Order: sequence, then C-alpha cells, then structure tokens
Amino acid sequence: MGVKMPWKEQTMVSEKSKFIALYQTEKFTMTELCSHVGISRVTGYAILKNFNEYGEDALEGLTRAHKSHPYSTPNEVIEDLLKLRKNHPRWGTRKLRCLLLDDWEEESVPSETTVNSILKKHGLVKPRKVRINRIAKINPYFDPETPNEIWSADFKGKFRMLNKQYCNPLTIADSKSRYLFAVEGLERAVTELVRPVFERVFKEFGLPQMIHTDNGSPFGCVNSLRRMTFLSVWFMELGITPVYSDPGCPTQNGRHERMHRDLKAEATRPPGRNLADQQRLFDQFVIDYNTIRPHEALDMRRPVSVHEKSPRNYAGIIYDCDYDRDFDVRMVSANGFVRWKSKYWMPVSTALSGKMIGIKEVLDGVWELYYRHVLLGYFNEKTGKTYEVEKFNL
Repeated sequence: MGVKMPWKEQTMVSEKSKFIALYQTEKFTMTELCSHVGISRVTGYAILKNFNEYGEDALEGLTRAHKSHPYSTPNEVIEDLLKLRKNHPRWGTRKLRCLLLDDWEEESVPSETTVNSILKKHGLVKPRKVRINRIAKINPYFDPETPNEIWSADFKGKFRMLNKQYCNPLTIADSKSRYLFAVEGLERAVTELVRPVFERVFKEFGLPQMIHTDNGSPFGCVNSLRRMTFLSVWFMELGITPVYSDPGCPTQNGRHERMHRDLKAEATRPPGRNLADQQRLFDQFVIDYNTIRPHEALDMRRPVSVHEKSPRNYAGIIYDCDYDRDFDVRMVSANGFVRWKSKYWMPVSTALSGKMIGIKEVLDGVWELYYRHVLLGYFNEKTGKTYEVEKFNL
C-alpha cells in the first residue's frame, strides 16, 4: 500500500466511512490500514470504538464538552460585563473585574482570564498588531577575551524622582572586566546629552574596539542603513565599531542587564529627591560595584583589579579617512543619498550627510559601501537599492 497524507478536515466523514468499510472486509490488519490512511493505531481503534457504540453519528465527531458547566459565569454577570466594557472601552480586564465585584459576590465574578475570554468572544477585544522587525535577527554572540574589546552601553529605563521629574540613567561598562565606567542620570535620552558622557569616559579610560548597544535611540535607528545614528557615526570616526543586539533580545547583553537589576535595587529604591541627589546615589553605586562587591564571573574578584586602561587614547580629534585606491569615494547628500553613475541615487543615511563614503565593486553591479573601517551594506545597481549586510547574500 502507498502512504497517504493524514486526513483533511473537509473529508473527515467520508474518510472515516472508507476506513470502517475497509476494516470490515477483514482483508487488512489494523496496522496496515492505519499506515495506508496516515493515522495512528490509537486513532484507528478509537474510530471503531465510537462507531460500534454510536453508529453513523460517530462519523460526525463527538463533542468532548460537558453538557453543563457548574462553574460557568452567570448570564447576568456577563451582561453587566459587556455593558461596563462598552461604557469604558479603554479599560482593561482587571479594572472591569473590580467594578463587577462592587455589584456581585466574588464567587459569581469570573477571573481576569475568563473576563478576557468573554470579551474576546463578543468581539470587544482588538487583537494586538503583530510587530514586524525591520532588522533581520542574526543571533550575534558577544564574548570578549580581553578588557576594552567590547564595551556595553544602555539606558536602564526612566523613572520618576521624588520631585516628579524623570531621570534617564545612562550606563557604560566593560563587558570583560565588568568595570562600570559611568552611571549618569540625564534629563533626556538624546545625543546632545549622551555624547559628553562618552567623551568624559573616553578621556579617562581610552577607547574600546567595539560598543555594544540595543537598537533604541540614540544608539541605533531601525530605519537607517546599518542602524546608523549621529552618535554611532561619531563612534566610527573614533575608530570604534558599533555592534547591536537583535531586536527584542536583551539577553544578548545579559551582563549589562544583570548590572541594571542591581542598580535599580540599590540606587533607585527609594529614588533621589532631584537629579543632583540621584546622581550621588549613582556615584556611590559605581564605587561599590567596582571596588567592593566581588563578582562571581570574575572568580570573586573586583572589576577594579581586572580592568586595564585602553592603550587607545582619546584626543578629541576626528582625522580624515584615506580610502584605498580600489574605492570610489563619494559624498553623501543632505537627504542621505549618493549620486551614482548619473542615473542612480543610492540611499545611505542622513546620519552621514556631508560625509565621504567608500564604494567598492565586489560583483558585477554589486558594490560594498564603507564608512571608514565599517562595512555599511551593499548596493545593487539592478534593483537600485541598498541592503543590510545580513540581508544580502553574495
């Protein structure tokens, strides 16, 4: 016998009828018959059992649902719930359930999960839009072997201080030694406030080879080639390569996230009275974290005993880049494009406006795009589009 695909829903009744008819001919064993139609022997025996007990009705399928539900929600409660939802369409299940408890005994009021199910059943819950990642996941692995190979940076997440103002803590650390360079409370997470913090850290500790961040502003931009921002372009100009976690994968920067949990527990609960007071809490945390607290990942040593200053000093000067002779050097326009062969406009990024990029042909009509030492992506003349490195196969 040949092998068939498992039954489809629309032919279930007819397939069951054929199965029973073939079995009743007594020409096939149960194993042969089940293998022929693509079901398990357990399913085959179940079909025969139901047919013998219920006859032809068994072919339509028997419901496993209880005929009655002793713990079902009373219809009156459901009606009240639907009214509440219509009166408060933006309120969640927890709030609606609290309102039900005002008018009904607790044993009559469904759980939050059941409330949500009832609302869904009546079309009063809009499904969440599926978030489309604009960046291909490449599962990067960051495990430096020496200090200053990779630094990590992030914002812990803004919180309110006692004066009701927001604080945005910027954190910068060495991924190998766990040395925490800075925890700086900022009013906003913007480049003009972030860059001076990095400059101060670079002057004191030197430059890393790479800086690892997430994709949020001001570190990355999902709509920009190679996630470039004005801050990451500045990193490139200093000879630092920006690297990023995959979207929605904070565990790829797990060491930094672990430090954030300690920071939240020890320096924000309770928060400071104002930004100056909060900064004093952050500064004390940095001292304790680097010089007092033993780290299991460092064999119970302190980061201060493991970290070494980078040999790459920061001079605050951006030097011109000399591309090799096999590069065609072009300037990026104010709108982020490069004029190419009189008929092409190559999209790059407004973060590189006024900068010179290097273009090198690697295949017929396919060009690599570089800014200084960093490969930005590829340009395909046939499509007139630029592509991320991870989205283009040579």
